[in-house]
Amino acid sequence: MSRVFSATEVIGHRGAGRGVVDGARENTPASFAAAVASGADWVEIDVRRTADDELVLYHNAALDDGRMIVDLSAEECRAAGLAGLAEGLAAIPAGTGLDVDVKTVMEDAVDAPSRRTVSLLMPHLRREAARRRVFVCSFDPGVLTAVRDGAPEVPTAWMPFVRNPLDQAVAGAVGLGCPVVAVDVRSFGLTGDGSLPGRRPVAYTVDLAHRAGLEMAVWCPDPAEAALLAETGVDAVVVDDVPGTVAALESSPTLQP
Repeated sequence: MSRVFSATEVIGHRGAGRGVVDGARENTPASFAAAVASGADWVEIDVRRTADDELVLYHNAALDDGRMIVDLSAEECRAAGLAGLAEGLAAIPAGTGLDVDVKTVMEDAVDAPSRRTVSLLMPHLRREAARRRVFVCSFDPGVLTAVRDGAPEVPTAWMPFVRNPLDQAVAGAVGLGCPVVAVDVRSFGLTGDGSLPGRRPVAYTVDLAHRAGLEMAVWCPDPAEAALLAETGVDAVVVDDVPGTVAALESSPTLQP
């Protein structure tokens, strides 16, 4: 499979960033448009299924009022302000890459295979892959194997949990057959955590991942961390501050051609 990224690319987290950024709420067409306007190469979206087997864009399992997304109809989700997947995809220009974070639910374990989140997503993935760069990331390894089998043209990224040890992240991505590993920035201990016995330097980790045939995306660095990571060869950063990150990368003397 060919490379997913070129140089260090910027992926807008949930669009222009978590929460509400400059009036645009995450996982909405307005947020996607803002991310692209700010210089994002890719837009990351969160996909969940509804009670009537539609797909909506939302990060958390439940609304702020406690209602579970999987228990609501698509119409109820729309009434709550959620965007549908088709609406969101239509708002992302074809030249912008698409990072799909698949949020599986417990019910995927017992419902008919055709109703599983990844099964409902598969036709959309195939269509998007025919017109743009796209990859799928997930905390659920079952999603990654399902995409590999059902849409092999779509690259996958193993996304371990927050502060997951990097040893398991890199080795796990290789074991799952993913071309990309997507790592939480806190796993590197760049700020706050301090040094930990056995934690490898960032440059060593990125180099080893590359030698293993992986590309590495790092999620939620701030602009300064993103520039540091880019200088070590990280392939992509998933960020909440798109304009700040673009500016940091452009101003880094190490990254200038």
